[in-house]
Parts: sequence; structure tokens; C-alpha cells
Amino acid sequence: MALRLGLLLLALFSVPGQANLRQAPEPELRALLQRTVAEAESFQDRFEAEVWLLDMSTRLTRYIPDAEERLTLLKLVHREATKAGLKPDLVLALIHTESHFDRFAISSAGAQGMMQVMPFWKAELGRPQDNLTDNATNLRYGCTILSFYLRKERGNLNRALARYNGSLGKHTYPAKVIGFWHDFWYVKP
Repeated sequence: MALRLGLLLLALFSVPGQANLRQAPEPELRALLQRTVAEAESFQDRFEAEVWLLDMSTRLTRYIPDAEERLTLLKLVHREATKAGLKPDLVLALIHTESHFDRFAISSAGAQGMMQVMPFWKAELGRPQDNLTDNATNLRYGCTILSFYLRKERGNLNRALARYNGSLGKHTYPAKVIGFWHDFWYVKP
């Protein structure tokens, strides 16, 4: 696995224009990534985990400078998105739109956390103790809500995103999320 990760890093860092990478990561980041990959349970295989985590970690650096924090968040995003039947890169685009990756973000309407979940959901679920600024909790709520709206809208992403944002019938919010998805987070299959 170490050899595969090394080859992957070499390949990614030697391709011009690949996410503005200029040098191999520090040894501490490499070790952290190896541990993270080993613990990532939502991936089909280790190589997939290595590729996705390294790629997304590089893209996320401008918002979360700490490598360990980035990788922990990315594992959570991948796990919760996968559980909910969502594309993890779409969830990253939604988080980018909603909070710019600020887990303590609070909107003017009172929505909280990275995915900007409304606190009334805690009462609806009988879980007043839940902390919506906890990334795992926020992602579980947010991914479940988005997945529900996507099913309700029969796969229509624009309508599901508008429902998520409380702006059904308007196109600004869905366009912003989809724009961030295609411009920053989209992973080609």
C-alpha cells in the first residue's frame, strides 16, 4: 500500500495543472493520509480512498489548512454522503455554498453548522441534545435531508437543492451549488 500511495503521489504531483500541486506533501501528511485511508470504511477499495482523499484534501486546503482536520472531515463527508446515496463531491459543493466549511456558521435564519441545518429538526426528532456544530451530526442531518428531497423530487437536483435551501421555485441557490460542484469539487467517474 505504501508503494501504491507513493506512486499515486508521484503521479499527481508530476502532472502540470493538477490542482495547483507543486511538491510532494510533507512526510507527516503522507503518514496521516496513510492512517486515514486505512480507517476509511465507506470506500470500495484502498486505492479509491487514496485517490479521493488526496485529491479532495488538496482542494480543501484553502478552507481548512490543518491536514488532519481536512482528512477527518473528508472521511465524514464520504461516509455520510455514501450512506445517504449522495455523491460526496456534491455534498462538498453544498457545504462550500452554505458555510465555506465553517462548522460554527449560523445563518440569519438560525441554520447551523457546515450544512446549515435548522435547529427545529432536533425537536422534530426528539433529540434536543444534538449539537449541530459537530461535523458528524451536522453531516448526518444534512445528507439525510438532501437525500430525502432528491427522492421527493425524483432525482431533480435543482428542485432538491431549492427545497434544501427553502427556496423552491427559485434558481439562484441551486445554480450556485451546481456551479461550485462543477468548478471546484466534481470528480469525473
